[in-house]
Amino acid sequence: MRQRVSAGMHNLDRVTFGKRLRAARKTFGWTLIQVAELSGISITTISRAERGELALSYEKFSALARALQMDLAAMFSEAGATITRLEGPVVTRGGKGVVYRGEALSYEFLGTQAGYKQMIPAISTVHARRINGPEDYASHPGEEFAYILSGKVEVHFEDNHCVELGKGDALYFDSRLGHAYISTSRAPARMIGACTSESSLMLHARERETLKPPRRPGLACR
Repeated sequence: MRQRVSAGMHNLDRVTFGKRLRAARKTFGWTLIQVAELSGISITTISRAERGELALSYEKFSALARALQMDLAAMFSEAGATITRLEGPVVTRGGKGVVYRGEALSYEFLGTQAGYKQMIPAISTVHARRINGPEDYASHPGEEFAYILSGKVEVHFEDNHCVELGKGDALYFDSRLGHAYISTSRAPARMIGACTSESSLMLHARERETLKPPRRPGLACR
C-alpha cells in the first residue's frame, strides 16, 4: 500500500491564506455580504482576512470553510499540493506539518495531504494568556480532543466551568460549547488534538435540542 509522506514544514502566511479565501469566494461569484450571511462572520473580518491583515480563530476559519464549501485540508495544504480523498496511510514526519498562526493558538496541521477527513489533527501552541471577552470563546460543530505535551493550560467554557490541565492530561468535549485555551505555564503550552465534524448521532441530537448550558457563577479551575 502506497503511503503519502509530507516533504517538509510549510508556514502558511496570512496573505496566502487570504488569497485562498478570496479565490474560493470568487469561484461561486459571491460578494462579501453573501459569505458573511452564510458563515455568520462579519464582512469586515472576511475582508481583512482576504487581504492578509487578520489571523482567524478555529471557529472563524472553519465557519468560512463550511460556507465556501472548502475542505480544511485544501485550506491549509502546502503550496501546489494535490488534495485527494483518504485512500491509504498518510504520514506526516515530525515537524513537517503546515503551520498557521491563529488569534490565540498556532496550529501545525497534520495529514493535510488527505481531504474530506472526519477529524482535523493538529499540534498547537497556546499563546493566549488571558480571556478578554466573549469573542475569545470558540464554538464549532463536532467534538474536540486535547492532550497536553508540555506546559499548563486552563480551558474555560462559556458556562463558566474551567478545567486546568498539565503535561500528560487529556480533555474531550462537545465543541459546540464555547471554549477558550490559555497558557498558565512560563512557556507557552503545547498540545496535540483533533476536532471532528458532527456525527449522525450528534446531528440527530441537535435536531431534538440545542446545547444551551445554564450560566453559572464563575468557578475555579479543577
